[in-house]
Amino acid sequence: MARVKLTAARVRDFACEPGKAQAFLWDSEAVGLALRATAKGTRSYVFQASLRDGREFRLTIGKSRVWDISQAREEARRLQRLIDAGHDPREKKRATMDADRAAAEVRRQAAQRDGATVRETWDVYLEYLRTTISPKTKKPRSARYLADHEALASPGGEPRKRARKGTKTTAGPLAVLMPLRLTDLTAQRVAAWLEVETAQRPTNAAHAYRLLKAFIRWSAGQDDYAGIIGTDAWQSPKVTGLVPQSKAKPGGSLQREQLAAWFKAVRELDNPVASAYLQATLITGARREEMAALRWDDVDFRWGSLHLADKVESEGRLVPLSPYLASLLLDLKRRNDAPPNVRTLARIEARGEKWKPSPWVFSSPTAEDGRIAEPRFAHNRALAAAGLPHLTIHDLRRSFGTLAEWVECPVGIVAQIQGHAPSALAEKHYRRRPLDLLRLWHSKIEQWMLEQAGVDFKPEQAKPGLRAV
Repeated sequence: MARVKLTAARVRDFACEPGKAQAFLWDSEAVGLALRATAKGTRSYVFQASLRDGREFRLTIGKSRVWDISQAREEARRLQRLIDAGHDPREKKRATMDADRAAAEVRRQAAQRDGATVRETWDVYLEYLRTTISPKTKKPRSARYLADHEALASPGGEPRKRARKGTKTTAGPLAVLMPLRLTDLTAQRVAAWLEVETAQRPTNAAHAYRLLKAFIRWSAGQDDYAGIIGTDAWQSPKVTGLVPQSKAKPGGSLQREQLAAWFKAVRELDNPVASAYLQATLITGARREEMAALRWDDVDFRWGSLHLADKVESEGRLVPLSPYLASLLLDLKRRNDAPPNVRTLARIEARGEKWKPSPWVFSSPTAEDGRIAEPRFAHNRALAAAGLPHLTIHDLRRSFGTLAEWVECPVGIVAQIQGHAPSALAEKHYRRRPLDLLRLWHSKIEQWMLEQAGVDFKPEQAKPGLRAV
């Protein structure tokens, strides 16, 4: 093959002959260097040589508009020196490219680690909690547990669901930490945060610290975040010394002598749904939202049971449907299944809708989701009418646990009805109480409450065969 000295003019004027895919112009100054022109008009410098074992290869150096002739010659000489040393330039190139890619990936990960915020990592952590089981309980995390993580890190500003119209939620204790980078989550920063939050809301601050500690420990075990946050961020003495002691909120409880006034005022409420809800909460000791979320599908009048959602047991729990409570729910069922008057039906049909009974036991046509949303107002009116001190809805749950002691009900049965986690080894592993046993004691508790309240009720009134005429 003919060789010529490559010049700027020759490089500029060299072109591929018509009908051919490519053409080469070999340089006489550097062994193996050539200018390649293709049918599409591109011109590139290439290097061609033979290895010691006789194998030939060709490498592209670069386009002629990027590399000048002297650079192309120097690169060709470098490649030839590699061959003379017994190396394959292609392997060296691949190794260099792999090293460059690895270095770039290290730089990318370092930049990602340095720039990762607490909020971004917190969202990854929440997804992990949602999609895995707890190593402690071997069960999926409860909805309440996940909701606590979201609420304590919430920026606030959302309309409140159970408050006066126009009021908005406040930011959670962890919200101020969310914009920080993980590298900024130091012991000094966490201590400063705890000092402020403890002064404003100590119980929430203690809870938030425990969740933050679990988050930091989790991140230390993840390849993407390991080593970014120091362990002293949660276990430094300057941090742990500021963690407030968690204390249960002081709460009230109905006394035996107050039952008559309370039942009378609640039974006289003009809203039968709110009246039944408050009595059901006291009689079962259920949590506020457990009772509010009760559906008719969860009520079994035939076998006398209620299926309540539970923050401890993800599948919920089964509790007895005591006779008096069954009569209250039967009355609500009759009201719920009765069609509205003609005028109301006409308005519903005018909207292109069809009337059907509500799926909620404690329904509310004015509520956004169709069920009772704020029973506090009705309860406060009843307390005022009865002349009783202020009690929250949760205090009714406390009242059930307290008043049950008057009938000497076993503590384990009360805890099982209320949905408390077993507090002893025997309760956890050696007690399997059937619903009939729970119903026996639950009926005693309800009957005792009604006797103290002066409510005249006969169990026959709770038979599900009764229908409105």
